Formats: sequence, structure tokens, C-alpha cells
Amino acid sequence: MKWLKTYSNQTVYEASQERLAYLFKEFEHVLVAFSGGKDSGMLLHMAYDYATKRGLKNKLAYYFLDYEAQYQATMQYVQSVFDDLADVQRFWLALPNSVPTSTSATQGLWVPWEKDKRDIWVRPMPVADYVVNEDNVPWDYTPGTRDYQVQDDFTAWYADAYGKTAAAIGIRADESLDRFRAIKGQHKVNGYKDTNYVIKRSPNLANAYPIYDWQTRDVWIANAKKAWPYNKIYDLYYQAGLPIDQMRVASPFISQGIATLRLYQVIEPDTWAKMVGRVNGANFAGIYGGTTAMGWKSITLPKGMTWRSYLAFLLKTLPKDARENYEHIFETSISFWRDKGGVLDDQTIKELQDAGIHVKVGKKTNYRTTKKPVTFDDYPDDAPVTNFRVVPSYKRMCITIMKNDHTAKYMGFAQTKAQVEKRKRAIEKYSSIL
Repeated sequence: MKWLKTYSNQTVYEASQERLAYLFKEFEHVLVAFSGGKDSGMLLHMAYDYATKRGLKNKLAYYFLDYEAQYQATMQYVQSVFDDLADVQRFWLALPNSVPTSTSATQGLWVPWEKDKRDIWVRPMPVADYVVNEDNVPWDYTPGTRDYQVQDDFTAWYADAYGKTAAAIGIRADESLDRFRAIKGQHKVNGYKDTNYVIKRSPNLANAYPIYDWQTRDVWIANAKKAWPYNKIYDLYYQAGLPIDQMRVASPFISQGIATLRLYQVIEPDTWAKMVGRVNGANFAGIYGGTTAMGWKSITLPKGMTWRSYLAFLLKTLPKDARENYEHIFETSISFWRDKGGVLDDQTIKELQDAGIHVKVGKKTNYRTTKKPVTFDDYPDDAPVTNFRVVPSYKRMCITIMKNDHTAKYMGFAQTKAQVEKRKRAIEKYSSIL
């Protein structure tokens, strides 16, 4: 399958105006997901201006998910937005959600706003009538729920409470192939009518991506031309010489933010001091986040070892629970590629064959793709191919451990039902103790 971009004489701003027009006409409410970053901030101000000019502010709402450990500059920007755009519905979610962390070899998740950790919170709990915390959640909520699930639950509750809703999200397709595929895929089973930027979630709720075709430069051009306010942390990032694609304002402990975690030490040393005592491994990740110590760069194999033997060594260094979690994931991967198999493109298959790695290539697959089904009799020690992440290998397993990637996202895994159920039982037990 070929993924092609089509171009027109229309600007992305004009296209987004048409999409907003459709959303405000098609849905009773447009609920913008606001993170404090450049994309969501620009989308929110664009939607606000659109609604204001057309007398539709009664149909606009927005929400912010507070991760507690965030830049002061980000929180100042978010607060200014809540103060300036106070004539539409707004929700500030400050809840004890489980959030992924890649700073620790033993802790895969951390929980902001835990009541029993109040004395080491990075900053005080916000107080306002628009703040939703553990004590006033209007939907069925359990402390420790994963952050992405909380956003799904919140938007579902909002649609049930207020009417047919489009949850507008500032995702841009050029940030990753997965995002591009999610929006432009030709086989979506949950597409909304004849649009390619709206995804149906329920009869009265859909996710919408009105700026999916924007590029980073478009966002900054729009901010400049429209004089929209933005998070000044980007100015500090720029002065620090940070590449545009590494400028992130989301939860600082996720895998995508580890390489720049050290910037907290320079930009906001007071915040950094609190973060070190808040999340296990934050200091180590801040020092080594951009090095081979965190599995972020090209790692080298210790002398006299294979990647398989090195994996065995790494597993022995882990606590029992963490080790067994990884072992289960790795055994699943080995069985999958041996018995069922995945799909690879022709170039990757040729690179494997040229490297002397034997693969069985089939002709048909149940996947909707032009790639070919592939199985391995022997799980490769290393896979010297261009698209390294999609090919199984013991080296890939080693990198997964070194990245503290407890759910093996690097290997393409998602959280299993067993993991979700295990955490749910732990949360229920914890809640009953309280």
C-alpha cells in the first residue's frame, strides 16, 4: 500500500477553517484537548476565534490534563489561557492517574496528585471552580486509571452530559507514520461519514483532527500572524539549542521526553529538585537520558557476549516482578514470530536474507497490507536492517530493557489485558484501604 500526500492551492489555515465549520455545524459541542503545547494551544485559539466571530462560544469547551510535574512556564501559560478564555466551558483535570515513566528499571508507572504523597508534590493542587480532582469527579473514576483512559472517560462523560460532541485534538500527521496512518488510512472501520479527519467513537462522540496536515512551521506562522499567545518554554528551548522535534511539554518522564529531561536542571532548577524526590530514577535519567546508559543511542555489545547472553545478564539484574514481566513479553514475541509471524516489506526481507538470516516468506496474510508474512525458525541475535525496530531480535529486547520500557512499546507491544486487570485489582485493593 502506498501512502501519498496530495497538495492543493488552499492553505492549511483555510482547510482548518472549513473543518471547524463542519464540526460546529455537525456537532452540538466542540471540546478541545489542550495540553499547554504549541499545537493544542494554537488549535484552541483558532477554535475560540472561529466561535467568537460566529456567536458559537456556547458550543465550545476545552480541557487540560494536569501531570503535576511540569514546567512553571507551562503552568503559567495554561493559567493565562484559562483566565483569558473564561467565557467558554473549561475543565482542569488534576487526578491521580497512572502515567508511564521510563526513568526507572523497577517502576513502569507513577501517579501524580496522590493524596498520600501530598508532602512531596512538585507544586500545590490548583484551586478553582473548573478544577476536577479526586473529590469531585463527575464520572465513574478509580484512582490509578491510566491517563489516556481518563481522557476517553472524560470526553465520553461530557458527550453524555452535554450532547453530541467532537473532541478536537491537535495531532499533526507529519509527527509520525502512526499518526499519518491513523488519519489517512483507507480501511478505517470507525470513520465518520465522508471525512478523513473525524473518527467515530460512539453515537454521540467523535475524535476530530482539524490540523492534521499542518507542519511545525505552519503553527508558528499562525501564532505570529494572529498574535496568539503561546508557551514561552519554547523560547527557552530555542535558546538552549534544542531541535524543534525534541521540544516537548507533556509528562517529562515518558520515553519521548527522557533525552531532554536534563533541561529541567537548567531551565527550572527549583522544579527539578522536587522532581528528583518525586519519581524514582529521575536524577539518573536526567544525567544519562541522552546516552547509551538509557539505551537511547547506539549501544555496543560487551566483549565475549551475544545479544542473547547479554539479555540473560540484564534480566538477572532486575527485581523479580520486573524480570518476570519482561520474560513474559519476550516469550510472547518469540512464539509469535516462530508460529504466527508478522509482516515485513520487501526491502527488509532482502536485507535479512543478505545478512544470512533465514526467514520463511509466505504469500498471503490476513493483515490488510501489501507486506509479506514472515516467520523465523531461529529468533535472530541481531537484525542489521534499515528498519530495525520492526524486526525481532535479542538486541531489540536488550534495548527495550535499557529504555526501561516496561510495556515494550519499542517492540510494538501494547498493555495486555492481564496487565490492565492486575493493575485494576491493585487499585481496588488500595482504594479499599483508604
